[in-house]
Amino acid sequence: MKSVSPVNSLNRLRILLLGKNGQVGWELQRSLAPLGEVIALDRAETHPIYGELSGDLSNLDALAATVRAVRPDVIVNAAAHTAVDRAESEPDLARTLNALAPGVLADEAQKLGAWLVHYSTDYVFDGSGDQPWRETDAPAPLSVYGRTKLEGEQRIQASGAKHLIFRTSWVYGARGGNFAKTMLRLAQERDRLTVIDDQFGAPTGAELLADITAQVTAQAISRMNQTASETLQGIYHLAAGGETTWNGYARHVVAEALRLKPDLSIKAQEIAAVPTSAFPTPAVRPHNSRLDTQKLQSAFGLVLPPWQQGVNRMLAETV
Repeated sequence: MKSVSPVNSLNRLRILLLGKNGQVGWELQRSLAPLGEVIALDRAETHPIYGELSGDLSNLDALAATVRAVRPDVIVNAAAHTAVDRAESEPDLARTLNALAPGVLADEAQKLGAWLVHYSTDYVFDGSGDQPWRETDAPAPLSVYGRTKLEGEQRIQASGAKHLIFRTSWVYGARGGNFAKTMLRLAQERDRLTVIDDQFGAPTGAELLADITAQVTAQAISRMNQTASETLQGIYHLAAGGETTWNGYARHVVAEALRLKPDLSIKAQEIAAVPTSAFPTPAVRPHNSRLDTQKLQSAFGLVLPPWQQGVNRMLAETV
């Protein structure tokens, strides 16, 4: 009979982090560090204690072997196939990365008695209506990306592993490229910009996602240890507060950049509003990406800041 490792006290958690070089993964290395030992992986790493490890979600056998070698208390999966349009032409790879790999991680977590923290998306919904999506609303994905992410959720839930699944949307990071940086560059190059105004959501910073992940994970484990009957596992919607369109987002970025740096050379005299149909893409985008975060805020006593706060902070560091 396989032994099950008990979860250590919070200051001694062993955390296996996958996708360390992504926007969220990069921030998670910082936010998870106070909780214990973080073994952060990209595709392949050589660890001084655990040897050859693989964070490659396309290699399912190596992924399972890595979990068995590390024997973590918590697995945090920040890796995925996130190229939404490319997924339409490579559905098998998208399914391996977004559905089969999370299923493997969940099965291995269940055997160890470990927690699995995983990220999903508003793309599991069809984007209809104008009300924020709740966790209990019926999924109806429109794209390969959305369908594979939904299957990943389902495989985790079916595994019996203790899990936290965070659905989020419109994620950006200060590190690397993002929508705000692109808009600022184009506004300095062009006299007129055209930006979609019929998709609604909340720009959500990778830093916020990472900080909330660490807080929620610590609370979920601590409270379960204290009260065996209480479990906070499940699906939660996690996004910044408020809402905007991509056009509103672009306007805010340019205005805030000019406030921070009045001498910034902005050529764009207009940021025109256009429909989604003006920019055809292989994958269908949801028009309504609003996420209702009340379940998360109530369960963990959190307040999610307005989206402008994170964007302004990011711009202050990059403009």
